[in-house]
Amino acid sequence: MQHGFMYLVAVMDWWSRYVLSWGLSNTMESEFWIRAWEQALAEAGQAPLISNTDQGSQFTSPGFIDAVQSAGVEVSMDGRGRWIDNRFIERLWRSVKYEDVYLNDYGDGLSADRGLRVYFQRYNTSRPHQALDNATPVDWYRSAGEYGGKHATWEAMRSRQRTEARSPERVRPKVEWIEENDF
Repeated sequence: MQHGFMYLVAVMDWWSRYVLSWGLSNTMESEFWIRAWEQALAEAGQAPLISNTDQGSQFTSPGFIDAVQSAGVEVSMDGRGRWIDNRFIERLWRSVKYEDVYLNDYGDGLSADRGLRVYFQRYNTSRPHQALDNATPVDWYRSAGEYGGKHATWEAMRSRQRTEARSPERVRPKVEWIEENDF
């Protein structure tokens, strides 16, 4: 970019890695992020259980928090400096940079918008993901049942949480310790 910066936001379904919406702006005003959030809700046709973001000022703004909570979605934010808490979107940013932005060296916002539009279309529909058994994000997102997933609802999740809370035998994850000499 010859002059200034552009800010990129994306809303991703973590399970399928499907990018529901994305946007590019030359400002960090929260309205830009709210618009991307609302576009993602429209694309999905239902609200997710949780919205996970970093603690950037745009995501902690009252406007963004209100937009998320008014959709009945729980707000979750990463710990400060903990990129791993939001590893799927961080991996997306790496892919965007190395597969598109660095290769094209966009000179202005309009050319970046056009190029990224093509990139995200390809990312969702044509780019296989090793973590998805070499399927594409759209395959997993649109056919969740075929890939072992199912669309959850707030009520189903709350019901499950209430049932688990009353269960006398709590399911605990099995932990195996690996000693140094096991390698």
